Amino acid sequence: MNKPLVSIVIPVYNGSNYLRRAIDSALSQTYPNVEVIVVNDGSTDNGKTHEIAESYGDKIRYFCKGNGGVSSALNVGIREMKGDFFSWLSHDDEYKPTKIEKQISELQSVKNPKMIALCGTEFINEQSHKLNKRWRMPEAGVYSSERAIIHLTEKVFSGIALLIPRRAFEENGLFDESLKYIQDVVMWRRILLSGYGLVVSQEVLSRSRLHGLQQTNNHREVFAQETERTALQFCDALCKNHNK
Repeated sequence: MNKPLVSIVIPVYNGSNYLRRAIDSALSQTYPNVEVIVVNDGSTDNGKTHEIAESYGDKIRYFCKGNGGVSSALNVGIREMKGDFFSWLSHDDEYKPTKIEKQISELQSVKNPKMIALCGTEFINEQSHKLNKRWRMPEAGVYSSERAIIHLTEKVFSGIALLIPRRAFEENGLFDESLKYIQDVVMWRRILLSGYGLVVSQEVLSRSRLHGLQQTNNHREVFAQETERTALQFCDALCKNHNK
């Protein structure tokens, strides 16, 4: 079967606590055609993050940049990626070994190039132990762009649980670098509004770590402001889309 290249992009800022686990989970994928891209977003931890990334040598592709936020780091990864598909892995999260293999299979079975895949996500603690909590998500199935947009308004998709064709970014642009906390939701809205559907599997293939250093835990006021501002833009886009 066709085995398109998949680019796993790992943006990292001061990530020495968990980066190695993230990279190892990306390199341990059962899917045979993967490149792992690590983008160091100006870490200020006395070179600890840099040393971890450098230790992998040519097993990964490694880029350093000045600090600009996760959106800017993701955009560097997208510009540099060679793959036909994009998979975002946060530096403090992990993939299960079959994540990419199963999502590629799901997308190929649908035979529609304008689809993205979403898998189940479980939460883990600082020691990577599973927590009794799961990400709320749509039921398994294949959804049109219209139905997928409805689900996105009801539930936030886990960014690390998605597999996205590169062409979705070529058609809709990159992540909004003016946003610091909800750039992912805004990007998914743009992609779905442009006609992309959604293939959903309930199988848990990604692992999201909960810990006290996460930015959204420490900057809730800015998070709320960005949510309010972009909600109005989303409503306008929905109206325009409906009137086409």
